[in-house]
Amino acid sequence: MPRSVQVLGTGQLVDLSRRLRAAGGPRLQQNLARRVRRAAEPLQRDLQQSIRTVQLPGSGRTGRGGPTPTTRPLRATLAGGIRISVRQGASPGARVWMDRSRLPADLRNMPWTIENGRVRHPVFGNRRRWATQWARPTGWWSRTVQAGVPRMRAEIERVLGDVRRTLE
Repeated sequence: MPRSVQVLGTGQLVDLSRRLRAAGGPRLQQNLARRVRRAAEPLQRDLQQSIRTVQLPGSGRTGRGGPTPTTRPLRATLAGGIRISVRQGASPGARVWMDRSRLPADLRNMPWTIENGRVRHPVFGNRRRWATQWARPTGWWSRTVQAGVPRMRAEIERVLGDVRRTLE
């Protein structure tokens, strides 16, 4: 699974970035960065919604479920780690990525574990007894990215056209 989604380095973005620097318009650069970030926000929201709706049904003791015994909900914690970066300069663009530093140490690999569909963990911390849970649907990251990147690219193309017209 790719760890981030990037739209960068396209010839139009590089050319536009150079022209913005030459025009000496920090206001124009900030405006471009803000609009590129806004183009990436729907993908970020879709990814957060996708991880919040992944089901991880238990394998045993049906009917005995209930609220989580921990104070940190798994899906909300993972959704909080999805971030956007906008870069300007030599390789301008936008990146939507999972920031592992925002996750607790024991959950740093969990987004990719859920992406693959199989979550294996000790039962209530007992390392001699393990449980396997299957994520449904699998591919929460890759499917959402595949559906959202064309929309993000189209919006960035529109923003580039607007800024190009402003410079001319």
